[in-house]
Amino acid sequence: MGFLNEGHRCPGGVASRVFKALLTVVIGAILGMIVVYIMDEQAVPALWMAGAALGAVLSLSIRQAVGVR
Repeated sequence: MGFLNEGHRCPGGVASRVFKALLTVVIGAILGMIVVYIMDEQAVPALWMAGAALGAVLSLSIRQAVGVR
């Protein structure tokens, strides 16, 4: 692979990293809402929002734990 020199640039800019983080949060929120629907088909909107928030937080934390720094 070799050493990194002054001309090295990491792939992707700020917009790419923001897009990946938002995509992770959206996918986690959708998965959280699916889990809520599986458990309770007549859920109230507050339960939907709680499931979406929990899914988003969990997916973002998993991405940070697995990601390369």
